[in-house]
Amino acid sequence: MHALKEAAVATTCPYCGVGCGVLARRGSDGVARVLGDPTHPANLGRLCSKGSALGETVGLEGRLLHPRVDGRRATWDAALSRVAQAFSNAARDHGPDSTALYVSGQLLTEDYYVANKLMKGFLGTANIDTNSRLCMASSVAGHKRAFGSDTVPGTYQDLDEADLVVLVGSNLAWCHPVLFQRLAAAKAARPSMRIVAIDPRQTATTAEADLHLALQPDTDVALFAGLLKHLQNAGATNAPYVTAHTAGADEALAVAARWTPGAVAEATGLSDRDVALFYRWVAETDRTVTVYSQGVSQSAAGTDKVNAIINTHLLTGRIGRLGMGPFSVTGQPNAMGGREVGGLANMLACHMDLADPAHRDIVRRHWTAKRMAEAPGLKAVDLFEAVHDGRIKALWVMATNPAVSLPDAGRIDEALARVPFLAVSEVVASTDTLRHAHVALPAAAWGEKDGTVTNSERRISRQRAFLPLPGEARPDWAIVADVARRMGFDGFDYAGPHEIFDEYARLSASENGGTRAFDIGGLTGLSATQYEALRPQQWPLPETGAARARFFADGGFHTADRRGRFVPTPFAAPQARAPRFPHTLNTGRIRDQWHTMTRTGRSPTLATHFAEPFAEIHPDDATAAGIAPATLVELESPHGRVVLRALVTTRQQPNSIFAPIHWTGETSADARIGRLVAPRRDPVSGQPASKSSRVALRPFGAALYGYAVSVGPMRPRFEYYAVATLAAGRALEFADRTVPADPRALAAALLGRDDLCAAVDSTTGTARFAAFDDGDRLAGAVYLAREPVPVSRAFVSAQLGTVCDRAAVLAGRPGPGQADPGPTICACFQVGANTIRAAVADGARTVAAIGATLSAGTNCGSCRAELARIIKDAESDPNCEADHDARSPAHAL
Repeated sequence: MHALKEAAVATTCPYCGVGCGVLARRGSDGVARVLGDPTHPANLGRLCSKGSALGETVGLEGRLLHPRVDGRRATWDAALSRVAQAFSNAARDHGPDSTALYVSGQLLTEDYYVANKLMKGFLGTANIDTNSRLCMASSVAGHKRAFGSDTVPGTYQDLDEADLVVLVGSNLAWCHPVLFQRLAAAKAARPSMRIVAIDPRQTATTAEADLHLALQPDTDVALFAGLLKHLQNAGATNAPYVTAHTAGADEALAVAARWTPGAVAEATGLSDRDVALFYRWVAETDRTVTVYSQGVSQSAAGTDKVNAIINTHLLTGRIGRLGMGPFSVTGQPNAMGGREVGGLANMLACHMDLADPAHRDIVRRHWTAKRMAEAPGLKAVDLFEAVHDGRIKALWVMATNPAVSLPDAGRIDEALARVPFLAVSEVVASTDTLRHAHVALPAAAWGEKDGTVTNSERRISRQRAFLPLPGEARPDWAIVADVARRMGFDGFDYAGPHEIFDEYARLSASENGGTRAFDIGGLTGLSATQYEALRPQQWPLPETGAARARFFADGGFHTADRRGRFVPTPFAAPQARAPRFPHTLNTGRIRDQWHTMTRTGRSPTLATHFAEPFAEIHPDDATAAGIAPATLVELESPHGRVVLRALVTTRQQPNSIFAPIHWTGETSADARIGRLVAPRRDPVSGQPASKSSRVALRPFGAALYGYAVSVGPMRPRFEYYAVATLAAGRALEFADRTVPADPRALAAALLGRDDLCAAVDSTTGTARFAAFDDGDRLAGAVYLAREPVPVSRAFVSAQLGTVCDRAAVLAGRPGPGQADPGPTICACFQVGANTIRAAVADGARTVAAIGATLSAGTNCGSCRAELARIIKDAESDPNCEADHDARSPAHAL
């Protein structure tokens, strides 16, 4: 049992890069409770649906609590010795570059720092890369090309003060909801503020924009090159700034010269009017912030997209001043911290450059390094190709699941199965990656960790433990340091994370003198008590001199001549669609899930919005392929195949398909989207192009559809299935191409019991079974049909584990006097579509009125666009019913 801590602990959310402050405690009832920290400058008390549900994710069910060697429980001594021996032997027999670490933006800065120190300073290889390569490496490369350093110039406050905010490739409302609500509040306070959303899809973010530019995928470079030319022609150039502080403007403008508004419209698929309006707004608005995310960076031209955006800010001098500048929002809680400690294979700690001999010398002396890496290591995709072809002999994966998240995931599986030695540090007992491990190392999870993270605005915050370490779990930094000592390396005797942080802070200030942006020398010498009390701090924090919030308003770039660089960005047309694979696959996140669901998948609350993997398909494409709404579809690429639920919607462009990244081999039969993604990558950053793979679309051809709930485990054996967590058990969506000879036997096998009530209709092909304990307490139910199962998921799942009406359960619908809330729209307050429609019918005709009546949309606000759409639909057809549950929770809207 976890020990009781009465006082709330101030910590930081473990999800996106907004870096929200959280107040957490475990109550006397054993339940963890979280609230937003009203004093944290990143969120001022607000949390999104995921952050609000953190208390549901900290249980010990399914945790990895003890080391394992070759699949069997082992002592820490045996496990650590095996790792140390494998890495030592590989380095001795095949050279240091035969070893590699693949780490994660989920690690704390102190974990990251020790791992980089071991690899780059003592093993002598830079073969340590991170899953952050998949989300923001192109932003790093673009920053370094333009600024000479990986420096985010602005702060969140700029969103409050801007008059125009341009959101590029960012569904901010779903992926960074707290930041989006800050922007929405600023616009509500100043309605003259304009928001432009640039995204091929219609999303919750585009619904709130004044202008939505639904450009064709991967045409951003043309759009921003045209903007650069327009700004020059419109007289919006800040000539004094360009002359005094930049270089390369003429070359960048020469490359942009071809991009007339008409040429831009033709290349992007936008209308002449929308291009002209966007260009006019930017030209006439001094306080402009351009926020960009994965839609920019996850591209084979990601770095050029970043520089095309930055070029427009350099030309106008709109950078480093209040309410203006380019702003990259990161996807992980410590992607920024990883960048700061050199977590990428081409970087050194403290934003120093691995290719710079002077920087290598500074780090070598600070670490007393025995064998310093002299050249960049392998970036993520190349690293796993080296694993596949045998160049890597010993691999250690920490806090990430590459068998799911990397492109061409089937090949990653092959690589992990082939590597002579694989260690995996994990918090859960079973993942697609962990199943290949020779050694499994139980790591501390959120709530048990102690260290720091850095958010998207360069703010360092403490992540503090409010739970004891369970079982034999250890912090990642301690595991790495122990392995290093067993390999015979000095310099890894840390008493705690405060000593690691101090070493890191001192390195940031070493021989700096203002030449490097990253400097936290003012935080050196912290005692354990001072480190424990550390409040959120935004860097730079030099030991002497003033701190600063923004960069580059007066030049001072970190290039050799201190000038910012315009980068010419020639446009390469998107990859042509092949006849066999005519559709473009766009992958991404959904509102209430995170990465591969090892944490969010534990939350019943977060499973209520989208409970299964799906593909958004335009109606024209669905019709052409013979796909009906809510049926199952196969997507195939040259690299693999998946089966998903069809969500047919005009929010998706024709010939383009969107699918979420979250489902794994642990939670589904065949829905790892990484299997489809081509390993194409940006030539500068090495970041994979995860949003432009080519796929074919066809019906799955299911003869059987099913839905089941159970208080106990279910062991599905179907061609399609997806598992979701409920408050009282599990839910299962499933389908197969064959009809069972004995439906009752199928249900009995699924529920593990044969004392079933049944309702079977052979004429319609439906069969429904339920099992009850203690009279009428529902223990499980199975629903079978020839078409997508028409039962209310919200109603059935709410009955599980309760005393209920047997007839209503078998019907899959509420009985007389019972309410069916419908599929969940607001996860924070668990408000369903039917409840919202009823409120609209009673007169709540605005989102604000719905909030006042039902609280929906008043916490994180990420459901507000969906609320508005339900209101609009209900007003256009007052007699329509919210019957979305008749198909699947993946089709709530």
